[in-house]
Amino acid sequence: MPQLNPDPWFFTLMLSWAVFLTIIPTKVLAYVQPNEPALVDTNSHKFGSWNWPW
Repeated sequence: MPQLNPDPWFFTLMLSWAVFLTIIPTKVLAYVQPNEPALVDTNSHKFGSWNWPW
């Protein structure tokens, strides 16, 4: 049975795992979020009532 012969598929398997373990994690770890959250002082906000025009 030819499907039990691992010779043609073993190189493809090893190459795909080499790509998954070397290239993809470096690209994922290099991702930088565009908007870093900044700390906001809650005491500086003045909350007032809304004046609805009706």
